[in-house]
Amino acid sequence: MANVSIKFNNKEFLLSCEDGQEEHLEELLIHINQKFNNLKNDLGNLGENKLLLITAVKIMDEYYETKKNVDQKKNELRDLSNKFKELKSLIYDYRDKKEEEIQELKNSHQKFNDEIEVNQKKYEQLIDEAANEISSFVEKAKQDNQSQ
Repeated sequence: MANVSIKFNNKEFLLSCEDGQEEHLEELLIHINQKFNNLKNDLGNLGENKLLLITAVKIMDEYYETKKNVDQKKNELRDLSNKFKELKSLIYDYRDKKEEEIQELKNSHQKFNDEIEVNQKKYEQLIDEAANEISSFVEKAKQDNQSQ
């Protein structure tokens, strides 16, 4: 345990703390001393005990206000985290839906290409048959003209 000598309200005190915590204890006591002296200047000398009590109440009020703000920020952070998770879920759902739509479009496109190919073959076959019939007709007409 370490010992720290401090001065509070013009009196010397020797306080103990964990090793390595000396600076932190001194900082805390400087803050308490400032609060105490500010109250003493503002309220006058009401007596050391009453000023110590008011100082303690003020410090506790600051503590609870800070704690309340921290709790509020934690709640806000939790809400934001929940909204982020919800948004993330919506994004993944949207992505999955779009991937399904893209796959459906690819399938439709492939079916359309297949139909075009089948129809092109049928068209070429129809053209070939028509050309053959026209050729046969022309040949037959020539033969009929020659035989007359």
